[in-house]
Amino acid sequence: MASAISFGEANSGFQAGIIHGSVNTQFHHYAPPERPETPPDPSIVIPFSRDTDFVERAILDQIHQKCAVLGSRTALVGLGGVGKSQLAIEYAYRTRDRSPETWVFWAHASNAARFEQSFRDIANCVKISGRQNPTANIFQLVHDWLCDEKKGKWALILDNVDDAGFLVEAQRTGQDGQTSGIESGNPRSLVSYFPQCPHGSILITTRSEDEALNLVEQRDIITIGPMSSEDALTLFENRLGGVDDGSNDGDVGAELLVALEFMPLAIVQAAAYILRRRPRFSVRKYLQGFRESDRKRASLLDYNSKELRRDREAKNSIIVTWQISFDHVRKIRSSAADLLSLMSFFDRQGIPDALLQDRSEQINSRQDQRESTASSCVDDVTGYIDDEEGSASQSSISDGFEEDVSVLRNYSFISVNTNGTTFEMHGLVQLAMKKWLEAHGQIERWKRQFIKNLDAELPTGEYENWEKCRALFPHAQSAAAQRPKEQDSLLDWASILYNAA
Repeated sequence: MASAISFGEANSGFQAGIIHGSVNTQFHHYAPPERPETPPDPSIVIPFSRDTDFVERAILDQIHQKCAVLGSRTALVGLGGVGKSQLAIEYAYRTRDRSPETWVFWAHASNAARFEQSFRDIANCVKISGRQNPTANIFQLVHDWLCDEKKGKWALILDNVDDAGFLVEAQRTGQDGQTSGIESGNPRSLVSYFPQCPHGSILITTRSEDEALNLVEQRDIITIGPMSSEDALTLFENRLGGVDDGSNDGDVGAELLVALEFMPLAIVQAAAYILRRRPRFSVRKYLQGFRESDRKRASLLDYNSKELRRDREAKNSIIVTWQISFDHVRKIRSSAADLLSLMSFFDRQGIPDALLQDRSEQINSRQDQRESTASSCVDDVTGYIDDEEGSASQSSISDGFEEDVSVLRNYSFISVNTNGTTFEMHGLVQLAMKKWLEAHGQIERWKRQFIKNLDAELPTGEYENWEKCRALFPHAQSAAAQRPKEQDSLLDWASILYNAA
């Protein structure tokens, strides 16, 4: 008789002594069914606390009106640091206050991984059945839950959709290479999981109008600009804690806010910088330093204050915030980044398109005309090549310029004046741009191009030229403060000073 075989208490699995007949060694593991969970009451799922110092802005009423429309999708678009996310946070809490039966969800939408994690957080909060299954499509689960009218009303905020590509392109894999339950043979875009239903609304924040248009209609875009002077002063005083050290007499605080162009993030930065250095620092000293030089101004604006109500990936320095946007523009359209580089050297207002278009060809053509007689293939009026190929080339250049302008406007880097032929940009954006160019060794290159373009257009001061001189004089003043290092550029620079004088 065969003896029994013992494998010890620590062993587990299939054990046998003497076996007569066939043996099936396939084992099946069945996960125990999920226990039914009590559905929670509607709540707010947001990673930021409410700002008790939030300053009421008139545009918040417009946001509420648009988002109150059943099934609405609305986008807040504006320059980085202008307060889009802060408005969205306050909107979220006010929605909860006004309608306690409404769910309020917040999703980080800067990239696919964070977006997926946000949807998992939502699924956990509302206790969606099946969410713990590793092969479950978390987006489908949340979509189906949101579509269920019995679950109640909801508002979903998608923050920092600065690159909507991952939302609109078909997805095959999820976080860490997993499929997230999306069949590889039938991929879907993530935006397809945003329900269009009458009991829910979606609010988006983004720096780019083009990205917003991937998700909403043009009519549903709300442009967020700088604060009003009154709101900016209230924000500054709130952040300083109402402490009066005697240095903010008269209009010093108001003057500083003008210098900061009423940008919320710049205002918060300045207040944090001053508070951290009190009592040895004051509002007056900050303003004096700000006016001292571009280098000192850039240093102050580069201060990275700690902000609890900004996303952990967001930079609290307004200089860095804008440079990140510039890097993105450079990646998607380098010629638009070149245009912004050139514009940063002009006076911030009334930048003529004639000094920007055809940035290298135009100036070379004009200089060639000065130095030599016109050849048979050159038009005496325009200075451009006058055959069919040349016309097509100029048309292509013009189209490219318009596309560059469109990209910069979409990111709120520049605006077009009502006359349609001149541009404006924030002085602080120009400063951030120059700091980036300096860090990348390109500042002399674009300073040289600016001086060449201006010298080609700025006439002498005869009476018949006064109107044009008046329009270009602020740019000549800007050039006077930007002496180039290269000898050839010095000659052009001297010509500008002579004509301006």
